[in-house]
Amino acid sequence: MATIEDVAKAAGVSASTVSYVLSGKRPISAPTRARVERAIEKLGYRPHAGARALASSRTTVIALMAPLRVGVSVPVIMQFVAGVVTRARDFDHDVLLLTQDDVSGLDRVTSGSMVDALVMMDIEADDPRVPLVAAAKQPTVLIGLPQDPEGLSCVDLDFEAAGRLAVRHLAEAGHTDVALIGSPPEVLRRHTSYAERMMRGLRNQAKSSGVTVTVEACDSTPAGASEAVDTLLTTAPDTTGIIVHNEGALPHVLARLADRGIVVGQDMSVVAVCPRDVALSQRIPMTSIDLPAENIGKVAVDMVMARLEGEQPSETRLLAPVLTERASSADGPAGPLA
Repeated sequence: MATIEDVAKAAGVSASTVSYVLSGKRPISAPTRARVERAIEKLGYRPHAGARALASSRTTVIALMAPLRVGVSVPVIMQFVAGVVTRARDFDHDVLLLTQDDVSGLDRVTSGSMVDALVMMDIEADDPRVPLVAAAKQPTVLIGLPQDPEGLSCVDLDFEAAGRLAVRHLAEAGHTDVALIGSPPEVLRRHTSYAERMMRGLRNQAKSSGVTVTVEACDSTPAGASEAVDTLLTTAPDTTGIIVHNEGALPHVLARLADRGIVVGQDMSVVAVCPRDVALSQRIPMTSIDLPAENIGKVAVDMVMARLEGEQPSETRLLAPVLTERASSADGPAGPLA
């Protein structure tokens, strides 16, 4: 049976355009409408009865659950939020932002008719919210990946691949002792998915590449970053390459290395996993693996609207990491550092 996505592909348009042709909610040019109608006729597409019924009583509101928990980077969270909000407007939808870590609040939203669909962030490996949204009548997309994503729609950066890419980049430059200055301890204690996937990829690649790896959790404060750097260079003084996966701590890590007389790009290679603008804002050119937060937010809305408009099945989309090499990477090893 053809789906709305099949029609969109055949007509060379988005699923939302097909939906607007069917509903008449937005003006569509005559040539585009004709292409969509020909594709509908050719494929024999018929909108799902349940989708038509839901469309007739929509609120045109998407709920976004973005809990502002201890240890999260609020500026980065807001990049995800910006992506969701701007893309929702393309579909003539508003966004109800839920910032509390409150399962009962989620239950109130899903049990009534407040919203058409949900996007949920900051996913834990064994997230107590997942069973609620899995049973909800509203379609839901997770920004993140629980331990068992079966039957769920999820989108995120492939953090496991990002960990592998960062280690492989340093190993290929000749580094044999590398480290991760990672998420705050609170994030790790919650078994937040992205942090655990990052460490899994890093450790697996380190083993494959014959690289020694040290992991330091890091508070995002100046004091926390200084402590992480000092501990790392005391316990693993041969470290010549550092991967920083903590946007809030990144500038403080760089400052502490400078305080210790370590020149990034000469004595120490640094690879940051963060949004591109965070890397570009640092005081030295920063080799980085981009976290495309705003784009991920937009993709989440595209996915949830596709499920809302038709019969889009559950799926997981993991965006491939991209490394941009700048002057913070140096050939290694640079020798022991104290």
